[in-house]
Amino acid sequence: MSRYKMLLFDLDGTLLTSEKKLSERTLKVLKNYKEYGFKIGVSTSRSETNSMTFLLVLEPDVLISSGGALVKNDFEYIYTAEFSVLETRRMIELSREVCGDDCEITMDTITNHYWNYKVDPKNLDQSWGDSLYTDYFDFNLPVLKMCVEIFEPDMAKRLMKKLPECDCIRFSDGNWYKFTKKDVTKENAILKVCDACGFSTEEIIAFGDDYADIGMLELCGLGVAMGNAIEKVKNRADIVIGTNDEDGIADFLENMDGIV
Repeated sequence: MSRYKMLLFDLDGTLLTSEKKLSERTLKVLKNYKEYGFKIGVSTSRSETNSMTFLLVLEPDVLISSGGALVKNDFEYIYTAEFSVLETRRMIELSREVCGDDCEITMDTITNHYWNYKVDPKNLDQSWGDSLYTDYFDFNLPVLKMCVEIFEPDMAKRLMKKLPECDCIRFSDGNWYKFTKKDVTKENAILKVCDACGFSTEEIIAFGDDYADIGMLELCGLGVAMGNAIEKVKNRADIVIGTNDEDGIADFLENMDGIV
């Protein structure tokens, strides 16, 4: 019997190809592992809404979304970490104060994804779920996560200093920074999953490629970095496999007998 019980995947740059697709080979391998008795989990910085295209295909047992602010086990919410309406208003105001009134901001709520986009994101990425346009001037909702597009590192540092109550991580594939509540991370969400499922982090194999995945890979029993991962992720992982465009995950799982 395997010493592992769950396979946990980041989406962008990991389970998805560069074209934002799930390969048929990978889907077949994951189906086989489900039949073996493994739980399949997704751990993404995307909102649940913007992951839905893939969730409908994957049907994961576990979902960690919005960078750890929302956790589902067997289709039931087991954890949410929201900023209050007042906290959200303050975050928007400080973002505009530091980054300019025209800076782009996204907000995840439990049910929707909001964005003051200049170009409809679906025109740039067809995999992206529905984003509701808002100018944020009368935005009065509690949110799980805020992302801000910031082009200057010094500007990002200034905003982080003004929001010490937030956990902030930059995405390596652009100029976007994620802000969640201080203790909201993928790794802390995994601890919630383990409590709900009755197994330990040592029984999870986690796959990732970006800054937000480092803690997750270090926490789990086996941390797997994609071949296309940033160097910091590769250096902290237990194993580095093929890239997301080379069926790296499928290759690894098909030949995992000595590890399982």
